Amino acid sequence: MTPERYQRILETLSRRQPDLTVVADEVHKGRNLSAIVRTCDSVGIDTIHTVIPQKGYRGFRGTASGSHKWVEVKTHDNLVTPLEQLKGQGFQIVAADVGQQCVNYRAIDYTKPTALLLGSEKDGLSHTASELCDHKITIPMIGMVESLNVSVATAVILQEIYHQRNDANLYGTNQLSSDLQQRRFFQWAHPKVAEFCDEKGLTYPPVRESDGEIVNASQWYQTVLNSLNPTNRAPM
Repeated sequence: MTPERYQRILETLSRRQPDLTVVADEVHKGRNLSAIVRTCDSVGIDTIHTVIPQKGYRGFRGTASGSHKWVEVKTHDNLVTPLEQLKGQGFQIVAADVGQQCVNYRAIDYTKPTALLLGSEKDGLSHTASELCDHKITIPMIGMVESLNVSVATAVILQEIYHQRNDANLYGTNQLSSDLQQRRFFQWAHPKVAEFCDEKGLTYPPVRESDGEIVNASQWYQTVLNSLNPTNRAPM
């Protein structure tokens, strides 16, 4: 790992916003979910939530998997579970929608803990989402179409959220817990070893503060090999 990459990972993690997330309610097109995840990374979101579409994801693996290296995607069978969890943690639920009951998306204070809720491509905001959200927002439009593509709308709203939080200096302080920051660093800097440890239920090995490399890597590998079945191999 180069010194430049090491510093970039540290700087990126220092700007992550654990009190900002997105909830995608049955967004089923892989390209849309991929674009949403990429935009989330660009504004410092660490984790998002997706409700699994009843008919599954269209092209999900082929188009979205690469973006998930930087943003954790938690999947749920229903919408109530993540929204109740987020409400319990003090998040305001802000749903993107259309209609007279909505306010301009810029009218919300996004410096508060916020979950941006998105409806599906075909049906939009569900009844459950409407019942559980705290605010409904819309992006003003003057054309013939009623709404933007879900990934485009997400990017527009998240840019407003970024500007509000940046003006409030929320990107100027490290908000991730020490444990989570260390975990994310290892997952980003040593993805193959992290995947191996997760599969085997192993604790991530310590890294040097000077360069982010694994401390005594060869010794750690040998210890792992000795503790596992001889037919298994640690990642190299």
